[in-house]
Amino acid sequence: MADDKKKGGLTKAAMLMVALGPEVSSNILKHLSDNEIERLTLEIAGMNKLTPEMKSDVLEEFYNLAVAKEYILAGGIDYARDILERALGTGKAMDVINRLSTFLDVAPFDFARKSDPTQLLNFIRNEHPQTIALILSYLSSAQSSFILKSLNDPTLQVSVTKRIATMDRTSPEVIKEVEKVLEKKLSMVLSPEYTEAGGIAGVVEILNRVGRKTESEIMDKLSEEDPELAEEIKKRMFVFEDIVKIGDRDVQQVLRQVESAQLATALKNMKEEVQQKIFGNMSKRAADMLKEDMEFAGPVRLREIEEAQQHIVNTIRGMIESGEIADYRTEGGEML
Repeated sequence: MADDKKKGGLTKAAMLMVALGPEVSSNILKHLSDNEIERLTLEIAGMNKLTPEMKSDVLEEFYNLAVAKEYILAGGIDYARDILERALGTGKAMDVINRLSTFLDVAPFDFARKSDPTQLLNFIRNEHPQTIALILSYLSSAQSSFILKSLNDPTLQVSVTKRIATMDRTSPEVIKEVEKVLEKKLSMVLSPEYTEAGGIAGVVEILNRVGRKTESEIMDKLSEEDPELAEEIKKRMFVFEDIVKIGDRDVQQVLRQVESAQLATALKNMKEEVQQKIFGNMSKRAADMLKEDMEFAGPVRLREIEEAQQHIVNTIRGMIESGEIADYRTEGGEML
């Protein structure tokens, strides 16, 4: 499709609809959303008449993608690439595979992301910290946080955390080698370009989920080893004490989502500044009742306090992600 290689996905989808004809296209449209139908219809309406060559090219491209997907599902990307190279030649086969990989969200360690984190932990816990960091960078944040927390070695946890945070780009050769060690049956093909993973954002996402105790231990030790890196990570994280940085209106929204008993536990032994931020965003009656709950609750285990704080932090993070409240860490937030 010489003249169409630079065209976007929407244009190609519209061309395919025209090439397939009204009967087939109408059946496809039944499975699309109203917004997708509207966009496709507008694209088709503004399209010039397709030449027989253009129709042939777009149908061939669609067919190759469909066949490649079947090969991938049957035997993995290496299997699909091998067959397509024989049928289409190396260049065209890689073009199809690369585009399809984007659609299928094929990424390194895809097999590992579908595995139980306990099994992964047993496999990688004795690996070099750099290897562990590389693997965790490509897992889901839930899997990575579980594994990091379960390493049960503060020195190793800090070393892995530091390596994730400072990780920039890793060559595909290294990733493929680690994949083979992690799972011999993995059949992932990597882009010839470098793959980005880890970094500050990656480690923040992991630390946000490991639990307050593990998070504090890692950050305290990291602050001793690399104060600048620790400070950079802290800027991107949200901990319970950061509630003082949220705008009052947003704090009030958060409080509507939190149970009073949980709030009373979370505020136990908390800084005066944090307590006043909460009390100041409640009615006098509600604040007095909360203070009474805290006073008459008696001693509370540290673990219970941390769990209550973590629950509230998770609520705040969820509200930030959904846009219900502003993210004070960004330019668009109420606080910077």
